[in-house]
Amino acid sequence: HAVLDDDSNLSAVVDYGIDLTAAVSKDNVFATQFHPEKSGVPGLKILKNFVNLE
Repeated sequence: HAVLDDDSNLSAVVDYGIDLTAAVSKDNVFATQFHPEKSGVPGLKILKNFVNLE
């Protein structure tokens, strides 16, 4: 899993017994370490939120 030097770019974590980086962002670039499109309704909500960011 990604370990960030700068936590200001950390957007989401997931708890698997330890906190793992799930998403990072900087400026207009977003990255996830999972497949939101395969995560059903919650994943589609994440993608919709990305599209609607201003």
